[in-house]
Amino acid sequence: MKPARFDYHAPATVDEAVALLTRYGGEAKLLAGGQSLMPLMNFRLARPAALIDLNAIASLAYIREDGGQIRFGAMTRQRAIEFSPVVRRRLPLLTEATALVGHLPIRTRGTIGGSIAHADPSAEYPAILAALDGVVVARGPRGERTLRASELFQSYLTTSLGHDEMLVEVRLPAMPSGTGFAFEEFSRRHGDFAIVGIAAMLVTQEDRCTAARLVTAGAGPVPTRLPQAEEILEREGLSDAAIEAAARRAAELVEPDSDIHASAAYRRNLTRVLTGRALRRAVARLGDR
Repeated sequence: MKPARFDYHAPATVDEAVALLTRYGGEAKLLAGGQSLMPLMNFRLARPAALIDLNAIASLAYIREDGGQIRFGAMTRQRAIEFSPVVRRRLPLLTEATALVGHLPIRTRGTIGGSIAHADPSAEYPAILAALDGVVVARGPRGERTLRASELFQSYLTTSLGHDEMLVEVRLPAMPSGTGFAFEEFSRRHGDFAIVGIAAMLVTQEDRCTAARLVTAGAGPVPTRLPQAEEILEREGLSDAAIEAAARRAAELVEPDSDIHASAAYRRNLTRVLTGRALRRAVARLGDR
């Protein structure tokens, strides 16, 4: 199929892109990697009046370490993130999750900003944003604002970005040295979106778990952090019994929907299984870096 007729623009600056968004009053779409948008347009599930192509804005593609944060321009390709030495050293959880994104051609074109702004709850990057307590920077005609994952994601494919705003940067705090981490997901075929995914991060001090992070992908309309499961690990430690208790609690906390891919009950069970698996791998990695 072919997309419906649309205007095409290729701005050279962020200001030009924002002006075009304002001009079309919510009837335009931003084109980043296009790995999600173009199929939607070809099936006419999306019919924008205009397509604003961001690929000519070179200033939106970068990876920078800055004061304990790693900053990513919204147009940074997933392939660049996958092989970045800075990301591998400072954000190994992101490196691991990136390798699970689709297939090589998708990662070559796909961008970090596009994935997060698309807000598919089964995608890896929204879960990573929540797990690492990162923020995104949005720019519009009234200036810039920063948003945490809990402020950005509202429901399936829905964010709090205004029709005249665009995501310009992603900021992720560097992981502490020696952090345990793992990203586990289950999909029916390699490269498919995950039916359920789990991001886990553990920080320890003198054999005590001082901070745990558990975030789901695909187990609800937005990536979901599981603080009550995290508290079990911080209170009871990282024994097999504590891990099993945290995994069971994780399954109780999620509220997944049923669809053609899996029932809600199946997703809850996957949450339990994958949480336990991710935590055991995270524990095995403690102190490695």
